[in-house]
Amino acid sequence: MLQVNEYFKGTVKSIGFKNEEGTATIGVMEPGAYEFGTTTIEYMTIISGTLSVKLPGSDEYRMYRKGETFTVPKDRRFKLEVAEQTAYTCFYI
Repeated sequence: MLQVNEYFKGTVKSIGFKNEEGTATIGVMEPGAYEFGTTTIEYMTIISGTLSVKLPGSDEYRMYRKGETFTVPKDRRFKLEVAEQTAYTCFYI
């Protein structure tokens, strides 16, 4: 079954699903600044666009582009700055 998720008054939306590979979401973010928290390890891959990401323990943002992946540890918070509509996948471990 698909699960529709909406955050930040609709500026971030995703569709979640489970299959033999695990649990994942595919989503799109509108331009803006966001902060998320994790409950599992998350592997986030950019499909289209770019994200500036400030990972836990870092003092600086790093740019991630199409095809690049970053990992966020369980039970941590991370910040994103989005300059253009950006699509992503996120796998949860």
